[in-house]
Amino acid sequence: MSAEFALAIDLGGTKVEAALVDPEGVVLPGSRFRAPTGADRDSDALATSVDEVVALSSAALPRGATMIGAGIGSAGPINEAEGRVSPLNLPVWRDYALRDQVEAALPDIPVSLRMDGICIALAEHWVGAGRGFDNVMGMIVSTGIGGGLILHGNTVSGPTGNAGHIGHVEVAGFDDPCPCGGIGCVEAIASGPHTVAWARRQGWDGNTGEELGASFRAGDPIAAAAIERSGRAIGQAIASATSLVDLEIVAIGGGFSLVSPVLFEHMRTAIAARWQFAFVTKVKVVPSGLSSDGPLIGAAALIHRSAVVS
Repeated sequence: MSAEFALAIDLGGTKVEAALVDPEGVVLPGSRFRAPTGADRDSDALATSVDEVVALSSAALPRGATMIGAGIGSAGPINEAEGRVSPLNLPVWRDYALRDQVEAALPDIPVSLRMDGICIALAEHWVGAGRGFDNVMGMIVSTGIGGGLILHGNTVSGPTGNAGHIGHVEVAGFDDPCPCGGIGCVEAIASGPHTVAWARRQGWDGNTGEELGASFRAGDPIAAAAIERSGRAIGQAIASATSLVDLEIVAIGGGFSLVSPVLFEHMRTAIAARWQFAFVTKVKVVPSGLSSDGPLIGAAALIHRSAVVS
């Protein structure tokens, strides 16, 4: 096999994954490995998880193939220039030199690190729902809420690498405190765990987003109110982002985005409230066009699609 693969690494609040991805954006079967992260693990345990998945995925490189680089997508905030990460949901890592760690494990190839939201936007633009559009936001609605921007066909990361961090845009009409210090950040309202927590405060007795979805389908009014509340908050944030940068499409993935298609209906209703601004209401809000491989495909795009990575 003469294919050129990128090693893709996706670091989040509950897990780190790695896989080999080919130039067409396809994850190589048998190369995808996962290890736990989580707020209850110390720094050494997190570093071990990263080393473990990097080693396992690297070892899956087919005979005769080449690994041309490694792309890392990390939960934010990050320091792009220095390759350091400070994921909000991994408090023991503050300005952690993640890129240096991966470079030490893979000394002969280039390593690129960006915020996971940018990687999601890259993946959607490359092989997902954002194909054919040049002004795209990719979003994840899961344990946290993240996002990234492609404008005029190129990524936009800003001076620190955190542009597009839509999870920490504050939305009107909500007073939920956020660990970042803000009040009414969309992540604090509409992420899976925060939506579940709000429903429990209203008297719902479930524990997970999957259970919330099942309760909604069974007609539970608290579950319905929780999903409406989250969809409205996400929609308000998307409307504000579109007002700022004139987006064409927002593609949303992540586990909690699957709670119910009604979540997307509530987003679109909130956006439609900006009825006098056709440039805002034009934005398409759609489910991700990717499988659960999306974050890894996006991390690999840092290597395979480097020409559009600013």
